[in-house]
Amino acid sequence: MKIVFYGARDYDHLYFDLLAADPAYGCTIRFLAANLDADTAPLARGGDAVCAFVNSDCSAPVLEALSQAGIRLLLMRCAGYNNVDLPAAARLGITVLRVPGYSPEAVAEHAMALAQAANRRVCKAYIKVRNNNFALDGLLGHNLYGACAGIVGTGRIGAAMARICHGYGMTVLACDQYENPALAGLVRYVPLEELLRAADLVSLHCPLTAETRHLINAKTIAQMRAHAILVNTSRGALIDTAALIDALRRRKFAGVGLDVYEDEDGQVFEDFSNDVLQNEVVPVLLSFPNVVVTSHQAFFTRTALQSIAITTMENARAFARGEPLANEVKA
Repeated sequence: MKIVFYGARDYDHLYFDLLAADPAYGCTIRFLAANLDADTAPLARGGDAVCAFVNSDCSAPVLEALSQAGIRLLLMRCAGYNNVDLPAAARLGITVLRVPGYSPEAVAEHAMALAQAANRRVCKAYIKVRNNNFALDGLLGHNLYGACAGIVGTGRIGAAMARICHGYGMTVLACDQYENPALAGLVRYVPLEELLRAADLVSLHCPLTAETRHLINAKTIAQMRAHAILVNTSRGALIDTAALIDALRRRKFAGVGLDVYEDEDGQVFEDFSNDVLQNEVVPVLLSFPNVVVTSHQAFFTRTALQSIAITTMENARAFARGEPLANEVKA
């Protein structure tokens, strides 16, 4: 199998090069630095499969271009697939495979790191000390021990976050359409409204769907505690950005930690240090002293990258051999 790998970074080579050299996988990889979109899709001609990421354009026009180039397999090297037009893929005969669980602990650990960084003003404290300012003004935080955590979505990542919060000595509430039996005795499932009213820390770990888009909005924010900490390491559009900014201006939250945010696709994973951001969301959010924003990096650990590479290659091999596709995504 010939795989065309879009959006390749140096760290991708660390693991995919090693696996591609293994004859057990029976494949070759052509790495492209360019991301997948309508302009770059024709570059896949000559390949059998395309490997794309969470920030790739996998809309119907792009999938049509891939189909015309002879592509029959789309390998998503990530868990999320909301950027893939699944009905179009099915219509075009393109199989979509993903990596459902690479390292849930990596994302959950980053979520807690964001919560603590926002809560204890770590970024602000670091800058102050760098400027020889050792005053504690503006750095007052809250104890998490004995507080209440609210986990929205209790799949693998949400479950890992629940265990971390429990280890902190927090009472853990959870909200999910399906209860996770692995969390029995560790969390108490409640309706979203009750969770938002009670939680001192609200951490989002649910997929982005039509039902969950803007799950956190003006109405649900009003239900949250005035000193709550809000963390999102899932998908940016779970939060209505305008409503969040309005609440921050009214000093609603003790802290907000975001690894994702709305309309991030144009700048995620790119270097704009010598440019002007056209997206105003990040500069506005960073104007608040209790907000911490990172660059969609919650997954970014050595363990996670290795797991992503292995699962992606196993997905490709299963497809090539006509074996059952455990990680297929259908419309």
